[in-house]
Amino acid sequence: MTKEIIINSTNEETRIAILEESKLVELFVERPEYERMVGDIYKAKISRILPGMQAAFIDIGHEQNAFLHFSDVSSSYQEYFIDFDEDEAEPAEKPRHRRPQPKNAEAILKQGEDILVQIIKEPIGKKGCRVTTDIALPGRFVVLVPGKSYVGISRKITNPKERRRLKDLVKNIIPENYGLIIRTVANERSEKELKSDMAKLLGTWKKVERKIKAQEGPVLLYKDMAMASSIIRDLFTADVEKVVVDSRKLMREIENYVNVVAPQLAHKVTYYKSRVPIFDAHKIEQEIEQIGEPKVWLRNGGYLIIQPTEALVSIDVNSGKFIGKKDHESNSMRINMEAAREIARQARLRDFGGLIVIDFIDVLEEENKRKVYMELKKEFAKDRSITKIADMSRFGLIEMTRQRVRPSILHTINDNCPVCHGSGLVPTMNTIVARLERWIQRYRSGRGDRRITVRMTEDVQHYLTQGRYNRRLRLMWKYWMKLNLVADNSIPMGSFRVFDRNNEKEIELQN
Repeated sequence: MTKEIIINSTNEETRIAILEESKLVELFVERPEYERMVGDIYKAKISRILPGMQAAFIDIGHEQNAFLHFSDVSSSYQEYFIDFDEDEAEPAEKPRHRRPQPKNAEAILKQGEDILVQIIKEPIGKKGCRVTTDIALPGRFVVLVPGKSYVGISRKITNPKERRRLKDLVKNIIPENYGLIIRTVANERSEKELKSDMAKLLGTWKKVERKIKAQEGPVLLYKDMAMASSIIRDLFTADVEKVVVDSRKLMREIENYVNVVAPQLAHKVTYYKSRVPIFDAHKIEQEIEQIGEPKVWLRNGGYLIIQPTEALVSIDVNSGKFIGKKDHESNSMRINMEAAREIARQARLRDFGGLIVIDFIDVLEEENKRKVYMELKKEFAKDRSITKIADMSRFGLIEMTRQRVRPSILHTINDNCPVCHGSGLVPTMNTIVARLERWIQRYRSGRGDRRITVRMTEDVQHYLTQGRYNRRLRLMWKYWMKLNLVADNSIPMGSFRVFDRNNEKEIELQN
C-alpha cells in the first residue's frame, strides 16, 4: 500500500493530508490560535476534587480547567516535587493499555497542591482537556516514561526474533527508574540509533525537571512538536512514498529533522513548485469540501448516510443505485463489504470519536454477518486510534467505539450555522407566517397600536404579499390593523422584527 503525505501551508493554517493509494484517509489542520496540545506537560495546581465523579479538576492556566480521572493518577506523581538527581530521565508516548485505578487516588490528591500533568486529549466543545500524571516523551524510535521500569514494544513489530533483539538491546541502555516503549519505526534499527534517540529525550526531561523547581504553577513546562513536525516524526516511515510540501520554510524544517533522525528518507521530501494549488493537484480539496456532507456515495452505487450527534455517530448503509445481478443476499453483501471499507476511511478522515452505530443492509446467513464484521475490523486495523468493534447484532447493527483525542475535523474547519444553530433545518414559510400571526394575536390582546411595521427577509415578504387576496390582507382584516411589510435581508432567515408605525422604535417580541 502506497502512502503519501501532502502538506499545504498558508498564513492562516497548515493542512496535512495523508493519502493511501491516492485516496485521502486523514486530514490534520493547525492554526496559530488552535495549536496541537496533546503531549504538552504542565506544572499545575489541583483546583477541585470530586470523589463522586472519581475525578479532579486541574488548573493548567487555561480558561477551562483540565479533567483528571482517578484512573489516570499515579501514586508517584509527588516525587516530581522532591529533590531529584540531575541524572534522572523522563517518558514518552503512553502505553496503549489502561492502568488499574489506584485505590488511594482520592487520598493522595490534595486541593491546592502542585501536580505535574500531561495532556492526553484536547478540549472538545465546552469540555476542558483531559490530563494524566503518567508523563511520556515521544521520540522518533522510542518513548521515554520517567518513574517506570518496564519495556514495551509496538504490536506492529511482529517478528519474534526482532522483538527479542530490541528488548534485549533496550534493557542494556535504559537508565534505572525509566520505562521505554519501542515504536514501530525502531524495527531493525541499531543500538546507536536507539541510544541517540533516548539521549535526546533524557536531555529534554532534564530541562523539564529544572523548570519544575524554578517556576510556579500553573505553567507550561514542555510543548510537543507542532502538528506538521509531529506527523513527520510519527508517520514518516519507509512505506511512505513521498512527502510533498508547498512551503520552503516548512520544507527546510522537515529536512533538518529528517536528516538527523532518518537520513535515508531525506530524498523523499520534495518541494511543490507548480502554480496550481497543491491540494487541487492531488484532488484533495474536493474531498475536503465534502467532509461535512451526510451522504457519501460508494463506487458500486450504494451510499452511506452519516449523522454525528452529541452522544454517538450513526451510519446507515443504503443500496442506492446499485443493481445487482444475483440474489438479494449476494447483492446486500457486495454493498456491505464496500460500505465497511468506506466507513473505516470516513471515520479516520472525519476523525470520529466515541460510540459509532452502523446499520448495514440485512443479511440472513451468519457467515455473511461474520464476513462484514471481519472486513470492518481489517480496515480499522489501519487506524492509529484505538477501536473496539462488537459483532453484528440480529438487527444488522454493528456497535463500535473509536478513541477520541481531538475535536472532529468537522468542527475544526466549520462553525455551526448562526441561523439553524447546527440542526441543518430552518422554518418553512408557513411556520414563519404562523409565528407572526401568533405574535400579532398576543400584541393585540394587550391593546397595542393598530399600525406596525414588520421587517423580514425578501422571500417572506413576497410570500405574504403575492396574489390579490394575499396573506397580508387576510391578517389585516382578521386583526383589524395596518401591516407595513419591509424587506430587509439583514434579518436572519426564519426571523422577523417588529417596529412602530414610523419604523423607528422596535417593539419587544413576546414569547
